[in-house]
Amino acid sequence: MIQIDEANNLVIKDGKRYDIGSPEAFKIISDVWIRSGWDTKYVYSFAWMGRPVIQLPEDMIRIQEVIFDIKPDVIIETGIAHGGSLIFYASLCKAIEKGKIVGVDIEIRPHNREAIESHFLSPYISMIEGSSIDADIVSQVGKHVKENDTVLVLLDSNHSYEHVLNELKMYSNFVSIGSYIVATDGIMEYVVGAPRSAPDWATNNPKKAAEDFVQENPDFIIVEPKFPFNEGQISERVTYWPSAYIKRIK
Repeated sequence: MIQIDEANNLVIKDGKRYDIGSPEAFKIISDVWIRSGWDTKYVYSFAWMGRPVIQLPEDMIRIQEVIFDIKPDVIIETGIAHGGSLIFYASLCKAIEKGKIVGVDIEIRPHNREAIESHFLSPYISMIEGSSIDADIVSQVGKHVKENDTVLVLLDSNHSYEHVLNELKMYSNFVSIGSYIVATDGIMEYVVGAPRSAPDWATNNPKKAAEDFVQENPDFIIVEPKFPFNEGQISERVTYWPSAYIKRIK
């Protein structure tokens, strides 16, 4: 049981106490909140400029700062769903007056395609339907990338270990030095046993794929982006994307 005692301490079931204003207490509360949010489908309650975006808000705030810093010419995202993240990234491109979005999905449902294509930000967006690890689809994506473009890649389609590892191998070729390929939703490792999870998620997940990819590819490292502002005590993100930021260093 977790509670706050009369001395303003966070009390957990083994009797340990942490000041409620400490980073340790924040971490405990955040871990419980993340798990509860998974069970209650909290991330299925947000939209960006009219389109559902199934992401933790903190992850979106963090990635926008990365995009503002890198100012990519091309943002590639595998996985479209309702298109909210495409619209989010397109709005950033419009704001910084640079960039375009290439979205890939194995199935773009007609009502989602229509909504995305009729959105006022659609001129920034190209969509490609097909498996993200099909060589022909990857080739089509490549036609949107010019020599010397700054490219950021986000992987948010099939989150199995094998699929993400294949995406990392295929799409990392597009990533420019100093930019990232982001393997989202490594939270799967931490919610095994929860609703909508599977027992093999302990290893069958994007985080494991990212870790194995960098072991075999010395041009890349897993590293947290340096965010420009923090006057608080918390240094770790509250995230669905642990170990997600894979940076190309050479």
